[in-house]
Amino acid sequence: MRKVLFFIALALAGCTSGLQGVSVVDRPEAASVNSNYVSNKAPLVPQSFIKLPVGTISAEGWLGEALDRQRKGLNGHLGELSHFLKKEDNAWLNEGGSHGWEEVPYWLKGYGDLAYVLHDEKMLEETKLWIEAALASQREDGFFGPDNRHDGKPDLWPNMIVLWCLQSWHEYTGDPRVLDFMTRYFRWELTVPDEDFLKDYWGGSRAGDNIESVMWLYNRTGDNTILPLIDKIHRNAQDWHQDSNLPNWHNVNIAQGFREPAQYFAYSKDSSMLAAAYNNFRLIRRTFGQMPGGMWAGDENSRLGYIDPRQGIETCALVEQMASDELLLRQTGDPFWAENCEDVAFNNYTVALTPDFRALRYITSANMPVSDARNHAPGIQNFGDMFLMTPVDHRCCQHDHGQGWPYLAENLIYATPDDGVAAVLYAACSASVKVAGGKEVKIRETTNYPFDERISFSVDPESPVSFPFYLRLPSWARGARAKVNGKDVGKALEGGKYLRIERTWKPGDKVELTLPMELSVRRWELNKNSVSVDYGPLTLSLKIGEEVRTVSAPGNYTWLEGTDPGAWPSREYWPTTPWNYSLVLSKGENPLKDFRVRFKEWPSDNWPFTVESVPLEVSATGRKVPSWTLDSTGLCNVLPEEGAPKAEAEPVTLIPMGAAHIRISAFPNTTE
Repeated sequence: MRKVLFFIALALAGCTSGLQGVSVVDRPEAASVNSNYVSNKAPLVPQSFIKLPVGTISAEGWLGEALDRQRKGLNGHLGELSHFLKKEDNAWLNEGGSHGWEEVPYWLKGYGDLAYVLHDEKMLEETKLWIEAALASQREDGFFGPDNRHDGKPDLWPNMIVLWCLQSWHEYTGDPRVLDFMTRYFRWELTVPDEDFLKDYWGGSRAGDNIESVMWLYNRTGDNTILPLIDKIHRNAQDWHQDSNLPNWHNVNIAQGFREPAQYFAYSKDSSMLAAAYNNFRLIRRTFGQMPGGMWAGDENSRLGYIDPRQGIETCALVEQMASDELLLRQTGDPFWAENCEDVAFNNYTVALTPDFRALRYITSANMPVSDARNHAPGIQNFGDMFLMTPVDHRCCQHDHGQGWPYLAENLIYATPDDGVAAVLYAACSASVKVAGGKEVKIRETTNYPFDERISFSVDPESPVSFPFYLRLPSWARGARAKVNGKDVGKALEGGKYLRIERTWKPGDKVELTLPMELSVRRWELNKNSVSVDYGPLTLSLKIGEEVRTVSAPGNYTWLEGTDPGAWPSREYWPTTPWNYSLVLSKGENPLKDFRVRFKEWPSDNWPFTVESVPLEVSATGRKVPSWTLDSTGLCNVLPEEGAPKAEAEPVTLIPMGAAHIRISAFPNTTE
């Protein structure tokens, strides 16, 4: 990983051509303050990127399809299925009611932002009902919501989620009540004795979310009386500033909590805090991250000795890691966080749900040739139907999963401190952004990325205006090229940086970016020297035939009145073709010289993440490993030793692992 640079904006890495105003930079300079959008005020460390207000960006292409499927699917209709969202006797709507913990806030966090991104009137009305109830629940002392307590100490974790819901509501509606509400709440938090503050397990682990909300409010009100709360939160939070340990090993806590020191850095300016967040990211992956997909062997809790790619990660952790990556990307400008966010989104999150978005599983693994209802403990931690795709189980993920795609859509386009625009996470979209002088520019991004290396932008200002336009150059893209109105702006642009184009933009201007995608191999030395094959931002899996079986809902689930259970099936995925292959690599400098990429037509339904619809396949050679089977619980066994006997070589097909609901993506290695 590149060396982390602190405090100061980074110098230009050098011009890409003789054209004036074109350069490659490590990240945008943060010496100025954006004139149009709220960003960090002094004394907070300036941000490299500024998030546009929720609802500014409209997703198109496959991401727009994902948002529409989410609206029609589980997240959009969870109120019809979840007892925790039942309005009668709900503690988030009625004082003294039941069900007053994280479930409603978790769901509303994704549902509300989905409503804003889609501008869906029906969903906005539903969102407003819960927001109004939260605002009305505030007491005279500033506390709000159900009074959850442990050993007499307040559990602040659910409130942290509601604060993020309120922040999005304010960004979309401008509701001034939110600012006063949050000010009173933070003043209440300042009165809570340290011995009672953040002593609950979940809130103490995820206290960085509280810090983020304090900074969000300060940036809008300038009320510096709340800033001491940041120190108080940090000193009472669990300790994420350790050289070789984490405060706990729960996978979702890590996906959220690892960034807390970096959030504190924005206030403290202590560079060791920013370094600690990077160290936390690396620490969990040094042992448990020997697998593709941007995550690690987390299951519910990471355990020594359980590091094989058959171990998985919660759907909650997938979306929380993506949110952490997006937050750190904005704060640091480091393109590393954009790459990890795409890694998680494209290679894992796409198959954590069924293609119709009406069911999800608790755990998704890099190697999982079966996804069923069976209890695979102790191989998988915890007990129960961790692999079953179901709409009515997996309580936390059932409610939390909805933030993943709306948050990604909100982070595609940023404003920059120098009153420019940045395209950092790539997907088809459109946005209207204010630039220098407050002029509006319409940006339209057209692409099938990550399945296509070509990304096109139309830049349409209301009148000619000069501003910088930043484009991320991924580290894997060797020889990236860009054109403005058909003319090259540079040759072989350096990856892991940003292309900065500053010019007087005129209506009808076009930018074309090409990010060459090549096959490459990664070796996982700690996991039997297994290998994964990448194509640009996509990691490949063995193409396994899938049989989808509809099964009964878990346990004795009682459906809410008026629900049609047949519309919400639970599903298992079973293999119809062999899966236990090693991957044959060639000796020499190019181990993938015999691999061939084939492109197929783009799917008519605009959803490329299924075995049938994926528009990219790779021809390769494999050899079956007869000893590599399912274990006694029906779980994929650990990877075989390198020298395990193998059958004769035969052709195999690889597809992106983000299109394979059952998959092998970390292969035993056979070099011939």
